Amino acid sequence: MFSSIGYIICIPFAWLLRLFYNMTSSYGMAIILFTLVIKLLMLPFQLKSKKSMIRMNRMSGRMQELQKKYANNQAKLGEEMQKLYAEEGINPMSGCLWSFLPLPILIALYSILRQPITHFMMLSGEVVQKMVDAVSAAGVNMASIVQIRDGAVVVEDGITKLLPTGQINLVNVISSQMPELGNSVEGWINVNYNFLGLNMAENPWNAVTNFSFSWAAIGLILIPILAGASQMLLTKITTAQQPKTDATAASNRMLMWMPLFSVYIAFTMPSALGVYWIAQSVFAAVQEFILGNFFNKRMEEEENARYEARQADRKRRMEEAKVLQEQQRQQAVQKQSLKEKRRAAQEAKAEKAKKAGSSTTEAGRVGDRPYARGRAYKADRYDEEKSEETP
Repeated sequence: MFSSIGYIICIPFAWLLRLFYNMTSSYGMAIILFTLVIKLLMLPFQLKSKKSMIRMNRMSGRMQELQKKYANNQAKLGEEMQKLYAEEGINPMSGCLWSFLPLPILIALYSILRQPITHFMMLSGEVVQKMVDAVSAAGVNMASIVQIRDGAVVVEDGITKLLPTGQINLVNVISSQMPELGNSVEGWINVNYNFLGLNMAENPWNAVTNFSFSWAAIGLILIPILAGASQMLLTKITTAQQPKTDATAASNRMLMWMPLFSVYIAFTMPSALGVYWIAQSVFAAVQEFILGNFFNKRMEEEENARYEARQADRKRRMEEAKVLQEQQRQQAVQKQSLKEKRRAAQEAKAEKAKKAGSSTTEAGRVGDRPYARGRAYKADRYDEEKSEETP
């Protein structure tokens, strides 16, 4: 099942690689163009993750502050980090997810390079067996093509067992020594593995074990070294744009060892795979440099715009606060004036009552009522009248 899925995945990549090989008649140039197109196809998916990664890098200072503040409370640190991600609209996993995309492409390309008959030309296993029988019958040394055990070729269920690089060596022999055999099979491609004077089907380690001072050997040895150097350059550019946190620092230290692993793999695989790694790393480094400058400049403009917007909002709120404060002051003055008017009115009323109370005679007062008996009231008025009438 998994082999069928792997075969299906190889189909579009094999078609693309065949297209470029037919255009250029150069296996190495076809791989470089193949790598470029794959990078362009993946670019839309990588833009978002690159933007998220740069944004995380720009807010690394705030992240470090949170780490110091909540160093002894990991639960609170995680909560605050999630709040920070939400505020900035960042998905911390988006920068990592797309980094795994080249892996299935690399696996598919490895299958295409290692099994050119079944995965590059898309021919059947019967064709492979037919070519093995024809080459063996022609007296070609099969030591680099088939598995040999106890001096005999290993055959299971009537099928000759090939070495891991048996197909590519078989194609190399047919294309260089027996091209008419390949032309007799429909769909066969006599692949020219020569690129810059180097055999792309050869393992660089064979050049080490059979070293000679020739470009054919030295060039093959340089391919894995350049693959590791280009990956190291890419790693430095990528890690320089990542946020400076404890987690990323640990992962970055681990990533620095990956180029050495690539060098080892490139020495044991056909040199065409090393060419792919060199091209992929160079294109990726250029992409990282361009996108990094572009997004850094764009985010700086966005941050300046947000800062100006915050300043304008702060100024607006300050002006609104001043207007509100002035309104409150005027209202307080009005309330104070109203109280003073009421107090003045009360004082005037009391003064008036006081004057009214002092202007009447005590004879007319009844309690607090100054005119209860009238202003001209006299208790002995009628007594005086009677005394005047008495003779």
